[in-house]
Amino acid sequence: MTTDLTFITNEENNKLVDRFAALIKDSQYFDCLVGYFYTSGFHSLYRSLENTEKIRILIGISTNKETYDLIQESQHSVQTELQLSHKETKEDFSNGIVKELEDSDDTIEVADGAFKFIEWIVSNKLEIRVYPAEKIHSKLYIMTFKEGDRDTGRVITGSSNFTESGLRNNLEFNVELKNRSDHEFALNQFNNLWDKSVDVSDEYVETIKTKTWLNDEITPYELYLKFLYEYLEDQINQDLEDVEDFYRPPNFMDLKYQRDAVNNAKTKLEEFGGVFISDVVGLGKTYIATMLAQRLDGRTIVIAPPVLIDRDNPGSWTNVFEEFGIRQAYIESRGKLDDIIRRGTEKYKNIIIDEAHSFRNESTQSYEKLAQICRGKRVILVSATPLNNTPLDILSQIKLFQDSHKSTLRNPKVKDLERYFNGLQSKLKGLDRQQDKEEYLSVVKE
Repeated sequence: MTTDLTFITNEENNKLVDRFAALIKDSQYFDCLVGYFYTSGFHSLYRSLENTEKIRILIGISTNKETYDLIQESQHSVQTELQLSHKETKEDFSNGIVKELEDSDDTIEVADGAFKFIEWIVSNKLEIRVYPAEKIHSKLYIMTFKEGDRDTGRVITGSSNFTESGLRNNLEFNVELKNRSDHEFALNQFNNLWDKSVDVSDEYVETIKTKTWLNDEITPYELYLKFLYEYLEDQINQDLEDVEDFYRPPNFMDLKYQRDAVNNAKTKLEEFGGVFISDVVGLGKTYIATMLAQRLDGRTIVIAPPVLIDRDNPGSWTNVFEEFGIRQAYIESRGKLDDIIRRGTEKYKNIIIDEAHSFRNESTQSYEKLAQICRGKRVILVSATPLNNTPLDILSQIKLFQDSHKSTLRNPKVKDLERYFNGLQSKLKGLDRQQDKEEYLSVVKE
């Protein structure tokens, strides 16, 4: 493709970033007027700008409507109005940087570009300003050549913002203007806007250094806390519905670890369609599952050993559900699965299975009936010992709510549950959990 082409579209062999690189290496000054400027796109060009004497970036941003109305209604002096406008403009600019870097890729290229940007601001090689009076959506790039070069310079204008996508990826339409008159007109217009703009260079440096992930003063401990927050954000931000909006029996001991377990179980249940509640004996699995049932929409079926549904047992499912005010539930013995099937499960969304490890053998009729009952439901498996003999015990129970060959579990290793668990079973063959404890644990942790 000819290098004399006027239009630049980012198609193959016609990238704006490449044309910039060719022109900027001979430029003494680079002026940029854009509606939006993204630091994360600066890394694409900064190496080409190393020998450029001066860089000016002007962003066409306006204050928000509330600030505009306040300025219009103000009876104070023009200077007061200007100061207020400038203050709000700087705040808007700072907030925009924070939001942009929150959404940007966390890469060394983005970081290098931002640090180079700061370095050039500090050395006064680069200035960045914001035009506060009205929105400017223009995209104008002015390259002024060194004195004595072929001509005064070049102007590129069109659709591309100063972003990675605008410079490389998006299909854009930009035009390169080569006439002296176009260069002089564009530079004159730019200078007029520049003189009326607000300098935000200091705000940029302060924002990057104190309010973004590029802050090099973050301690390892603070970084660890940030990691925990991001990983657990959904759980941290869950409403305390279980405390504020759901009934608790009189004198019920409200324990934080149980509330946390309910929140965690609800998150997993909604994401995967099933969850194990497997605290050791005595930590209140029945209460955790009951409080979880309170928070779920739809009716619930509870399947449990006969002794755990007997009204004469104070801790039975029958009594605990009544104590917590759950009326729309069907509680049945695990020996009466046929009765559940005959009665029908269409009205029920949730299945709680107590002593779930009892259904670890897929070859039994009881398992087949239970699988029929659980199909399309949310499944809550309650057991202190979900693994009794082999990892295949776990597989059988997971299959009550997951497709064994196309699971929705996050770990890519377990997308095919059958292959994963059978492979694990093969590796553990011949190992005794007690006598070969270290080797057994090593295989399980892989």
